[in-house]
Amino acid sequence: MKLEVRGVCFSYGSRPILTDVTLGVERGEIVSIVGPNGSGKTTLLKCIDKMLKPKKGCILVENQDLGKLGIGEVAKLLGYVPQSAINTLPSTVFEAILIGRSPHLSWRIGRRDREVVSEVLELMGIKDMALRQFNQLSGGERQKVLIGKALAQEPEVILLDEPTSNLDLRHQLEVLDILTSMVEKRGISMITAMHDLNLALRFSHKIIALKEGRIYAAGEPASVLTSENIRSVYGVEAVISLDSGRPYIVPLRPVYSEKEEK
Repeated sequence: MKLEVRGVCFSYGSRPILTDVTLGVERGEIVSIVGPNGSGKTTLLKCIDKMLKPKKGCILVENQDLGKLGIGEVAKLLGYVPQSAINTLPSTVFEAILIGRSPHLSWRIGRRDREVVSEVLELMGIKDMALRQFNQLSGGERQKVLIGKALAQEPEVILLDEPTSNLDLRHQLEVLDILTSMVEKRGISMITAMHDLNLALRFSHKIIALKEGRIYAAGEPASVLTSENIRSVYGVEAVISLDSGRPYIVPLRPVYSEKEEK
C-alpha cells in the first residue's frame, strides 16, 4: 500500500469536519475525492499533507507515519497542488518550478535539478513561458506551473485540490492526460479533489464520495457514481448514460427535502 489514511478525524473548534475517514491508495493508482462544498475534501488533502493535524487517526506513506516525519522528509514523499496561488513576488516560471526541488537541494542547485525543471517545463507544455513572471500569468497558466512545481519534487504521492478548476476544456483533458501518464510511468499515486464528476469518472481508478465529513461510498467509479448515490450525496437527480462505451453523468434537477421546500 502506497498511502493509508486510518481513522482520521478533524474539527475546527467544536465543529467536526472529518469523521473516521479511512482509505488506501495503491502504487500507480488515481483516487478522486468527490462531494459537495463543505464535505471535507480540501481538509482531507491538507491533513494528508500535514498542513493540518488530525484530532485522531494517522496517515502513512510507504509504511512511514507522516506525523513522525519532518517537513523536509514529508516533502520528498508528498507533492501538494492547491486550487490557486497568489504570488506577488518577482519570480520566473523556471524559478517557481525550481522551488519544487527544495527537498532535494544541498547548498547549491545541481545539474540534476536543472534537468528535472527542464523536463517538467517540456512535459507541461510551458517551456516557452520559462522566463515569464509567474504573477503575470493567467489563472490557467499558473495552475499548470503549480502542477509542474509538485512534479519537480518527484514525490511518491501527488495531492491535487481541484486541478482543473482554472483550465478550459482542452487544457483540462491535456493536464489530466499528463498526470495519468506520470502515474503510470513513475509508479506514483495521485489523490485529487474533484468537482467535475465526469472527469472523475473518466480518469480515476477509485472514487471516494464524502458526505458531511464521512465516507459515503468508495470503490470503482461506476459503482460509486450511481444515480442513487448522486441523489443522496449531492441532492441532485441525475441519469447515467453511455457514449462510445463510456458512462457519463447528466444532471437533471436539484432534489429538495421537505424542509427546503418550506
